[in-house]
Amino acid sequence: MVGSCSQWWLALIYFTASVVLAFMAISTALHASSNNASPPTQTTTYQLTLNASRALRRLGFNTIATLLQISPEILLSSPNSTIFAIQDSAISNVSVPPGLLKGLLQYHTSPLKLSMNYLLNKPLPSCLPTLLHRRNVAITKICAKERLVEINHVLVSHPDIFFEGPLSIHGVLRPFSSLDPQDVQQVQEHGRMDPIIRLLSSNGFVSFSIALHSVIDGILEHNTSLNSTTIFAPPDFAFVASSSPLLRLVRFHILPQRLTYKELASLPDKTLLRTLVANQDLEISGGINLTLGSAIDGVQIVAPDIFSSNKFVIHGISQAFRDGKIS
Repeated sequence: MVGSCSQWWLALIYFTASVVLAFMAISTALHASSNNASPPTQTTTYQLTLNASRALRRLGFNTIATLLQISPEILLSSPNSTIFAIQDSAISNVSVPPGLLKGLLQYHTSPLKLSMNYLLNKPLPSCLPTLLHRRNVAITKICAKERLVEINHVLVSHPDIFFEGPLSIHGVLRPFSSLDPQDVQQVQEHGRMDPIIRLLSSNGFVSFSIALHSVIDGILEHNTSLNSTTIFAPPDFAFVASSSPLLRLVRFHILPQRLTYKELASLPDKTLLRTLVANQDLEISGGINLTLGSAIDGVQIVAPDIFSSNKFVIHGISQAFRDGKIS
């Protein structure tokens, strides 16, 4: 009985993912047509994607196998491709809207055909391009003797799942995310945001980390002197993604000053907190109790001080701030 329930639940995930990706593929085609663009060149044959999907399913990568068959153009938009396939148990926990799911998949796909032998022979550190615009991943660890490679600190658990024609596929344990002491030092000394994004993802705030990742250039462009930061991270950022521009929504969850939970608690009720959106403040509502929880625009701080350095602090909140203040 438990087994059948588990299979039903997984089937629902695959079906939902298939519908989402199919919708994205149709939208992309319609957009191209409206711009009088010529149809994209098909980089793989039906047989190639079928063979790749079968290889993935044999090792339990059913979600990526389904997405590859339903919408291959999202992952195979270049003449050559290497897909770093996320294990089902990890990808099932990722709750993101369609536009951000596409970005997640593209971030795990390189426009190069990379074999395991090639990865093992790269010098450290080495960057690899991805299909996500201007975003690279890095080879962070190599053990040639044991034939182990880590990408962004995530182990390549199933090397060379598929290697045929223009396509290579490797399995990875989880989405690319982590934070090590060197990353922390980069944040503290240089104010870099990439380690913060990885930290958010590794602590369960995947959809918000993907949203932040996708608009980071815009944030840094508008805020060139962002020396200290407070980030309010919601666990699910999906429902707000289409109601207002994503850049404004993400910036609405960031303060250009570092405020720990204790410092927030010391502020009086109705205190306004300046966000990165001009003239759009958050308000402390009902005061902040160090034992009972938050009150920022009526949203609870459920995970205070997830991580804190001398330049930034992250607080987990129960839900995303409503965008009623954003026109």
